[in-house]
Amino acid sequence: MSELVVEPDVYTPCVDIQGNYIDKTPVFSKLQNGLRCPCGGRKDKYDTAATFTSHTKTKIHQKWLTQLTANKSNFYVENEEHKVTIYNQKRVIARLEQEIQNRNRTILFLTEQLSARSSDIETTTPNHAIGDLLSFD
Repeated sequence: MSELVVEPDVYTPCVDIQGNYIDKTPVFSKLQNGLRCPCGGRKDKYDTAATFTSHTKTKIHQKWLTQLTANKSNFYVENEEHKVTIYNQKRVIARLEQEIQNRNRTILFLTEQLSARSSDIETTTPNHAIGDLLSFD
């Protein structure tokens, strides 16, 4: 029996009053699978608040936070573009779902017609055995 593979949660920094990204260590008792930081550090997973807090003081993590803050206006633009993309994808999905429903209705209708025809043929055809039609005596 296969086991469920679980991934650690991904860390997201908080934003202060000025709109700058800052670290706030989450409550690890709620993170059953640990925490993964996307800053590019070497460690894949943090299981305790102490190890994660230590990680947030590294140069790599601090540089990552600085870059996030410097690019916050770009993130806003990207977010707006993603909203448009998601809206368009929802429309495409809705259209495709409608097409699938129409095709399913067509299949059901044709299946019912075929079934009705088969039952008509069975009732109109005499029910006797057909002999060997290839042999002539």
